[in-house]
Amino acid sequence: MKKAIGADGMEKEASLSHLRKAMKKIQKKKRFEHTLGVEYTAAALAMRYESPIQEARLAGLLHDCTKCLPDEKQLAICKKHDIVITEVEYRNPFLLHAKTGAWMAGERYGIQNPGIINAIRHHTTGKPDMSLLEKIIFVSDYIEPNRRMASNARLEEIRKLAFTDLDEAVRQILQGTLDYLKASGREIDAVTEVTYAYYCKNL
Repeated sequence: MKKAIGADGMEKEASLSHLRKAMKKIQKKKRFEHTLGVEYTAAALAMRYESPIQEARLAGLLHDCTKCLPDEKQLAICKKHDIVITEVEYRNPFLLHAKTGAWMAGERYGIQNPGIINAIRHHTTGKPDMSLLEKIIFVSDYIEPNRRMASNARLEEIRKLAFTDLDEAVRQILQGTLDYLKASGREIDAVTEVTYAYYCKNL
């Protein structure tokens, strides 16, 4: 798999096919369909905002590359490779797939481009002042065609908004996520709150 990726972290066209096959092997059917949806949506947003399309497709394909690993494995990868785990993540290890996925993208799939790695790392909580690629993957994960977001009745509006105002789409996704987590009594990652505050202040 690593041989399909150039030393600069930019994938060759054939690697996209290889990665799809790899994801299909390790992901459940619905997760794989989601992965393809994120790849497709990320490519569309990259075209719209003039971001490198191949980078967006690659990050989309790999963003959930460790999502199907059990909690124990997520924690083990982090401990073995000195990946910082917050208290919230200890209590909710499923949140770790963004961090372990970023590590796996580099170690198993040969990705060396830090922009792609960071887009994978921040696709769940986001972060203040995201790069264009980071925003594209964050939004694509939320709006891809297979999503049926019970947590946000405005999903269709956000899908349209993503192609006219990406930052506002980020803000509304964060708001919807926080509203849903608070209403359902679920624990909130502090990074999500900080990211939401940033985009409220800086739009």
